[in-house]
Formats: sequence, C-alpha cells, structure tokens
Amino acid sequence: MISPLNRKLLRDLYRVRGQALAIGVVIALGVLLLVMMDGLVNTLEETRRTYYERYRFADVFAPVKRAPRRLLEDLAAIEGVLAVAGRVQGGALVDLPGVTVPIRARAVSLPAFDRPRLNDIYLTEGRWVDAAHRDEIIVLQDFARSHGLGPGDSLAATLNGSRRVFTIVGLAQAPEFLYATPPGELMPDDARYVAIWMAQEALEAAFDLDGAFNEALLSVAADAHLDAVLARVDAILDPYGGTGSYALVDHESNRFMVDEIKQLRASGAVVPPIFLGVAAFLLYIVIARMVQSEREQIGLLKSFGYTDWEVAGHYFRFILVIAVGGATLGCLLGVFAGQRMGLLYMTFYKFPFLVFRVDPASFLLGVVASVAAASTGGALVLLRVFALSPAVAMSPPAPPDYSRSLRLGKNLKKILDQPSRMVLRGFLRRPGRTLLAVVGIACGMGLSVAMISAMSGFDEMVELNFSVVDRSDVTVSFIEPMSDKTIYELQRIPGVIAVEPFRVVPAVLRNGLFSYRGAINAYIDRPQLNRALDAWQGEIAIRADGIVLSSALAEILHIQPGMPLLVDVREGRRPRLEIPVVGVSETLLGAPAYYQLAALNGALKEPRRVSGAFLRVDAVQGDSIYRALKEMPAVAGVSRRQDMRAALQKMLDTGAGAVRFVMAAIAAVITFGIVYNSARIAFAERARDLASLRVMGLTRQEVAFVLLGDLGIVTLLALPVGSGLGYYLAEAISAAFSGDLYRVPAMIVPESFGAAAIAVVVSAVASGVLVKRDADRLDLVATIKTRE
Repeated sequence: MISPLNRKLLRDLYRVRGQALAIGVVIALGVLLLVMMDGLVNTLEETRRTYYERYRFADVFAPVKRAPRRLLEDLAAIEGVLAVAGRVQGGALVDLPGVTVPIRARAVSLPAFDRPRLNDIYLTEGRWVDAAHRDEIIVLQDFARSHGLGPGDSLAATLNGSRRVFTIVGLAQAPEFLYATPPGELMPDDARYVAIWMAQEALEAAFDLDGAFNEALLSVAADAHLDAVLARVDAILDPYGGTGSYALVDHESNRFMVDEIKQLRASGAVVPPIFLGVAAFLLYIVIARMVQSEREQIGLLKSFGYTDWEVAGHYFRFILVIAVGGATLGCLLGVFAGQRMGLLYMTFYKFPFLVFRVDPASFLLGVVASVAAASTGGALVLLRVFALSPAVAMSPPAPPDYSRSLRLGKNLKKILDQPSRMVLRGFLRRPGRTLLAVVGIACGMGLSVAMISAMSGFDEMVELNFSVVDRSDVTVSFIEPMSDKTIYELQRIPGVIAVEPFRVVPAVLRNGLFSYRGAINAYIDRPQLNRALDAWQGEIAIRADGIVLSSALAEILHIQPGMPLLVDVREGRRPRLEIPVVGVSETLLGAPAYYQLAALNGALKEPRRVSGAFLRVDAVQGDSIYRALKEMPAVAGVSRRQDMRAALQKMLDTGAGAVRFVMAAIAAVITFGIVYNSARIAFAERARDLASLRVMGLTRQEVAFVLLGDLGIVTLLALPVGSGLGYYLAEAISAAFSGDLYRVPAMIVPESFGAAAIAVVVSAVASGVLVKRDADRLDLVATIKTRE
C-alpha cells in the first residue's frame, strides 16, 4: 500500500511536471555528455589497443641508412626484446591520370613467404602480393577508394628516381597508418597520400638495399626498460647510419591518436560538470519554492507525528526521482550517442573495426554525479524543513515588509499604467527571487556564449593558420637536404612568383626531464610566405642567436625565453646542440620550433643546404607548374595550401572537432530548458496572485503582461551577467578542446555575445508563449483555495 507521503510525492511530481521535466532534461544531457565522452574515450583506447595487438604493431622503430640483415640477431639479443623485424621503406611519388599535383607515397616491404612478424596489415579486398611478380602492390584502402581504384587497376609510381607501373592486387589498412599524413604535414588526406606494400625483394632492388634493411621494428616486454632498449638499439645501428630509434609513444600516427584521446578526456572532465552544476542550481530553486509554498502542509505533517527526517526524506525523494530519472535517461542516450560518435571517428581514424566499450563505472558515476549535484542544491533547502516548528509552519507567513524597499516615484507612477507598476513593484520588492532568476538564466546565457566562442575558435584556428601564418600557395619538399642552388631551379619555373627556402631537421628537444620528438624549422631572417607570430599576430623575427618555440611546445617542455634548450639532431652527423630560447610564438597548429636557416646550417656544418621551399605561384599557370615539379628528380612532394586547409576542415567537421557540434546542440537545449524552467517557476510562485488579479477584473492580456513583464526584465538583466560568465567558461572549454595537434583560441567577440543573447531572447519568447497558455487556462477557484 502506498504511504501518504509517497502519494503526496506523486501528486507533487505531477503538479510541477513542467519544471521536473526541464530539470530532468538538463541532468540527462549532462549525464549524456559524461557517458558519451567516457564511452568514446574507452572505445578509442580499447580499439587502438586491440588493433595494435591483433596486427602486432611494434613498440620500437629504428630507422637506419643501410644495415645488413645479420644485425637483426644482435637486436633480438637485447634484453627485453620479444621480436624483431627488418624491412625496407622509402618515399615515392604516385602519378595518376587527371591529377596534376604529385601524390606522395610511402613504400613498405612485405616478407616473401609469410605475414610480417611486426606491423602486419589488414587485407580488406583482393589478395596478398606474389613475390615472383615484382610489379604487384597492395594499396592503402582509403586512398584507393578516394580515386576509384581497386584490384586489377594500374598505378604509376616513381621510387628512388625510377618510374614504374604497378598492378594493384589488394587493398589494406594498417595500424601504423591510422592517421596517415603526408611528410611535413599535420592533417591526413586520403586523396594526397598513400601507403604501398610490395614484396621485399622488389623494394630492396628499387632502393639498392639487397640483403639489407633501412628500418628495424622491435616488440618489447611490458616490464622492459625502454630507455635502455633504445640506447642499445642506437649503439648497434649507429655505425650503419642510424638516425635514432624511438618508441611507440613518439610514432606520429599513434601520437595524434593518443592526443585525441587526451583531448576527449579533458573535454569530458570540464563540460559535463558545468551542465550538472546548472541542474543543481535549478533544483535548488524548485525545492526552495516548494518548501516556501508548502509551509502549512509541512506543519500539518509534523503535527501528525512525522519527524523532521521523514518530512525531509519526502522532499529528498522528490529530488532523487528527478535526478535518477534524468541520469537513467542520460545513460541510455549516452550509450547511443557514444556508438554514433565512434562510427563517426572511424571515418577519420582508419580502424577496420570498432570495439565499443563503456566502463560500467561511467554509469555509476553519471548517476552519482547527478544525484550529488541535485542533492547539493536540495540540501540547503531541506535545512529549512528542520527549522520549521509545527506551530510556526501552520501559521501564515509574516507579511513581507516593504517599508524599506525601493518605491516608485510619483512621476514614474504617472507614466506607467497599473500592470506596469505591478511588474516593477514585484521586481523591486523581491530582490532575492529576482537574483535567483537572473543567475539561472545567466547560466544558460553563459553556456551559449562559451559554446559559440568555441565554435568561432575552431574557425579562427583555420583562418589564422592558412591566411595569416601560411601565406604561400605551394610547399615543395626535397628527397633530402639539397644545395640552395635548387631554389634557383624553382625560381626559373614559369608562373612562380616568389620562393622562400626552408630546412626541416628532425630532432629531440630536451629541457631537463621534459622532451619532445619533433623538428627544427629553419627559415630565412624575415620570411613572408610562412611566418612565426606572437599573441597579437605580430611578426616574430627568426634570429640567429636563439630559437623561437611555439606556445604549445614551450608548455610541453616547461621552458621560457632565456632558458637553454638541448637539441639532439636526428640527421646527418647527429650533433647535440644547446640553443637559448629567445621567444614564444602563438602557433595554433602543431608544435614547431623556429631557427634561422644560416645559423642551423652552420651548427650542423652543412652550409647552404635546404630541404624545401615555400612558393607563391600564378594560379592560372598552376597545371604547368605542377608538371614541372613532377619532372624534378629532387622533389619528394608538393603540398597546396588549399588542400591542407580542406584536410584540416574535414578533420574538424567529421573527426576530432565534431564533438563540438554535439556539445553546442546540447548547450542550446539546456539554455532553452533553463529559461523555460525559470518562467515555469515564476508562474508557479505567482499563480494565486495572478488568479486574484483575474477575479479583480484584469483581463488575460493584463495578467499575462504582469507575469511576462517580470520574465522580460529578468532576461534583460541576465544578459550582461551571462556574458561575463560565458567569458570565463569559454576559456575553460577552449582549453579542454586544445591539445598537441591544435590549439583552439577562446574567441570572445561581439558576435558570440550577440548570437547567445538572441538564443536566450528567443528561448524567453517561446517560454513566455507556453507559460501564457497555462496562465489563460487557470482554474481561478481551485487556484485561490488554500491547499490543505
């Protein structure tokens, strides 16, 4: 049998079903984000781990100029090493009919009679290569599909200066090409970069490496001392041109994958608690109103023998029903949204399968977090229940003292009609209620400002990098550092307007215990086609007396201007340099380090060497320029700025940045929920007063004006407060979206405030229409009666 308190609970829930539903939706959306983000992080991490294990992705990578295969036995003898494989790999250029820009490729060898011991591939279509046919290749699946290629088609490629035509026999995916980026670029592009697998003997012959390898792969035990293994590998390979081994954590594809997971985890730790905090505040307002309006009922319950704890438990159960209901809905929606987002990520990160996993702890965390957030708001109100004695509670509350409140002046009274004066009196005489309503709507405004600013920040990142920092049209990379005389050949190509050389040297940057495997970008003194900028978009001079780090790299290394930076060069003679840091640039894409070209060449004792050039070209002569670049044997790759920009935008729209759209949509729904809930609370608080006004002769329009006029004033006051709150929320959310790959600036611009204000005003208008409909339907007799 249902107890009286539980029957009362059901009646209360039905009576405030509008507010309860709005709060439940806010809680559900907060938990949805929490579960979705946790599920997405776990799914990506579990899929990555399973993919790596199933296809035996290496733990250590050791590039070398040329090493005899007998050294593999020495590498296998290193303590902690479980498996070793030697392979041949190298750069190539692919020539497709109808494609003017050279397509970069990476050719990788496959064993003749067995699957690779390490770095195996997943064959999605076709068959394995036949070692007896040296013209057979397997191609990266996404590249083939972007160009309509498949088994049986031909593909022309230039390897080590020799052009050959190959036959595609299969399509594949591989863990080392999860995030397949052309060399020197940060964004993957399925149409402009391809991996090619072919028989080992064929690739050895193409790169003049018969009986040798130029990359060793190692799998190590989980308890192995990785630094010791790397040191021993370098000691073995150094005499043969080793350029420095590195661990899986520094592998480019894996690094970007791990960074994406870190960003998702950071976003999941920042945004959902904000939404749940807003829900707690809304519950506080609703429960406070209920306790205030049910003083007589609380007194009767206590006089009938119910204890303070029993009465408080009734209201706490009210909180629990809303919180647990919202959390349960959020968990279900979070699982669904996590699965959909996981499938979306598969279009960007090249997983052949998806291991969807939601940690059961995330469901518990979602429920506990929502209940805790709701209870925090409700607990402050429940203290009032203990403070009310039956006699005090059953007696009518003391009339409010308006003697010290603000009054309307005589002149103002003459201007305003009676309903307008009632609106202003209610606003001035109840500052506490007004403050709560303002803060509630301001929270919605703040969420809208923050998410709109984050959306603008993504757009600003793209615009700044490809319109202000990079002002070139084409980037040309050479197969190896060349004499700067090669620059003159580029200048002589018809249609080339300007050329700026650069050199990129792979290096490990160290500051004490902190290190980063990246590269030094060496530019001329005053570059114009690709520049380093400060926080105010002012140009930073590239100096010979020190290095300029990007802000992201400076944070990773925990270094400031004036401090020395150790640079372990991983090219040529591999010297160790100590260069002072002289500046920090505001780079939003990647983590580059800038140094003067002549100074770097001098430090390396390799004067007048360049590894590429930035070009400004005449777009009309683009096709002829690209044909000329294809014919230059020194050119390893050509990248167009427009293609790189499109690749980044695709990533932000369909991959990592797509989460922002989900959060923005949820923020919009929550904003409406907050404004609507505020309107419902105002209506519930003043229902009896509004009914009395109707009985006294005011029309429905006048009564609605009294109610909605108050909502309008509160909304207008909430806009500046919400703008200030949104400013700080935008900083936190933008920081959560930022990582090593890209940094999202908090774009606090007038457009963000304007768009958020419009969203809040539209929500207020829609809420007003809904509330006015309920006000018109008031049962005047039932509303005015005293509820016992």
